[in-house]
Amino acid sequence: MAIRHLAAAAVSLALAGAACAAESRGPVTNLPLPRYVSMKAATGNVRRGPSLTHKIDWVFKRRGMPLEITAEYGHWRRVQDRDGAGGWVHYALLSGVRTVLVEEDMLTVHARPDTRAPVTAAFELGVVARLGECETNWCEISAGGYSGWAPKKKLWGVAPDELRE
Repeated sequence: MAIRHLAAAAVSLALAGAACAAESRGPVTNLPLPRYVSMKAATGNVRRGPSLTHKIDWVFKRRGMPLEITAEYGHWRRVQDRDGAGGWVHYALLSGVRTVLVEEDMLTVHARPDTRAPVTAAFELGVVARLGECETNWCEISAGGYSGWAPKKKLWGVAPDELRE
């Protein structure tokens, strides 16, 4: 009898673990949740729910702006921006092209991922930059014809533990 209860408990734990793993993937795309994307369109309506019948709460007006997808429902994605503002947008307005938001005014970027490397540019607070390769603490970014390596902690739109080649 005790063995049967242990077996049932083991099956329950295994199912619970599988459910937790499944919860970190989008039910529509099977891509990780949360994940970062960018605005493909110059403007995008942000709705209270995942359909055209839901009220528009506001409009994103910045092409390339990084957004975090937190949920999926059919052709809709629940997103939030750096300030946590968000709602539901149609997936056609989003792009898998990765961008980041510079979170420090006059952020210096370097030729290599090293503070002693030559400075190649300085980006203003709020600049949207294209995200390239990322190491443990550094990411390569580019904007306005300039590029270099910046400390990951000074960028929004990339996870702290994210590595990119």
